[in-house]
Amino acid sequence: MPHAKYAWPLFRSLASYSLPGDLMAGLTLAAIAIPEQMATARLGGFAPQIGFFAFMAGSLGFALLGGNRFLSCGADSTITPIFAGGLAALAAAGTPEYQGLAIALAMMVGAMMLAGGALRLGVIANLLSVPVMVGFLAGISVHIIVSQLPGVLGLQSPSGPTLDRMGLLASEIGLSNPFTLCIGFGVLALVFVFETISAKIPGALIGLVAATLATIALGLESKGVNVVGSVPGTLPRPTFPELAPELWVRLVPLAFVITVVVMVQTAATTQSFPSDPDTPADVDRDFLGAGAGSVLAGLFGAFPVNASPPRTGIVAETGGQSQLAGLAAAAIVLVLLAFGTGLLQHVPDAALGGILLFVALRIIRFRQIVTIYRQSFSEFLLIVATAALIIVLPIQQGAFLGIVLSLLHGIWSTTRARLIEFERVPGTTIWWPAHPHITGERVQGVAVIGLQAPLSFLNAPGFRSDVTKVLTTTPQLLVLEASGMVEIDFTAAQILLDVFKVCGEQGVTVALARLESVRAQDAFEGFRLFDALPREHVFYSVDEAVRKLAKADSQLGHTGRDANSL
Repeated sequence: MPHAKYAWPLFRSLASYSLPGDLMAGLTLAAIAIPEQMATARLGGFAPQIGFFAFMAGSLGFALLGGNRFLSCGADSTITPIFAGGLAALAAAGTPEYQGLAIALAMMVGAMMLAGGALRLGVIANLLSVPVMVGFLAGISVHIIVSQLPGVLGLQSPSGPTLDRMGLLASEIGLSNPFTLCIGFGVLALVFVFETISAKIPGALIGLVAATLATIALGLESKGVNVVGSVPGTLPRPTFPELAPELWVRLVPLAFVITVVVMVQTAATTQSFPSDPDTPADVDRDFLGAGAGSVLAGLFGAFPVNASPPRTGIVAETGGQSQLAGLAAAAIVLVLLAFGTGLLQHVPDAALGGILLFVALRIIRFRQIVTIYRQSFSEFLLIVATAALIIVLPIQQGAFLGIVLSLLHGIWSTTRARLIEFERVPGTTIWWPAHPHITGERVQGVAVIGLQAPLSFLNAPGFRSDVTKVLTTTPQLLVLEASGMVEIDFTAAQILLDVFKVCGEQGVTVALARLESVRAQDAFEGFRLFDALPREHVFYSVDEAVRKLAKADSQLGHTGRDANSL
């Protein structure tokens, strides 16, 4: 029986726990997370137990400060290739220096996430547009596939740029070890089959167990099949990296990129699986939870953690009611670490590679790519460009440029905002944007215009140019329909003042209608725009402005679209 909700500063996500439901969901979550966390750790160049540390830290940290009842936080294949590539530029994978950098990075990402949550910076999650995020995931997927294919094929892992590695793998595919190939693609096929039947079935765990038993029974280690080997039964203990100050500084750009990606994925996850469908998701609170998870991961000697949409979906679908499910899964992993690491000794590397190949193929949003291609070819090109940046460049640089590309796309969209003309819907008092397939009326001597975007330094020069063209038609009344102008910055305000001045010099009366945005109203006050536009020329509707400021209807007359067009 779920307990009533109540607000706690800590462990708020436990408020509605249900012991039977959460324990069952936790058992299922652990069965799915154990092979996935091992594989993700290996993807980043870490020992398998470090992935378990990350999962336990993410689960505990999110339960401590997060708000979402279902969200699962831990090692994640989306961010792991990014920070692994960034850390590899500073230290060799597997060395103590590499481990120390990863710990420091986790703490920095956690601190940034905590700051973002405390300052309510959930808007940062919008830095990546959907096409850029889709391209970003496609590029990450290619990196995962290229990094795991050597282990699955039984080949030496090549070094160098991704494209060079792809070419080298293609040239050596005939040298593949048939046993590792069968294990890797066999596990991949098993996971796909079970995922198709039900996401609740721990296909990765079943595949991992089957591959391990086959390796032992058939003596495949003697036939070139590499295994995980001895996994220390150590438990996480408090640690702090001893790094030179300049190394902390060099980690800042990478930490920022990882933080943005974690924010985007955390926001998407908590909005997809809300604690209460009738209440808006508290993204900022969940930033605190994910941030606490990364800080604890650093203290546990692991790497940054992230929200996982698939694991979160499993918790929600298997009866989980609170973060008790995640804590139960973390407890199971802790028991495995303490007493069962011997069970992991003969797990084939190729099986972990097969699991990661499945993850890589799953994060490519094929349907969304096709939809965007059909509906907006220019944004499809944005997907291709982002994926190309991630694949061709060092991954951390590609990820940073992907964020820049997303911002440039937003800026470009804003600068494309052009002035639109309004017409009156026949027989009504409604003024609507002119459209070639909709019949509308215009009033002689009256121009009704608007901008359906914030008016800023990005589009204000174009706005002035468009208004100048409208003034060449010599209207007697210019009505600015301002419902779409939700914000006005200083540069735009100066241009508005110039427009009002030019209209006055040409004898054109200016009116403002539907200035609905509070921020835009504040801008009119703060930038002293009402000094140039009389307050009695501000109206609640276009119709009211036209009725009160235009000449008598008998003198103006009503015209169709083609008469006296602007």
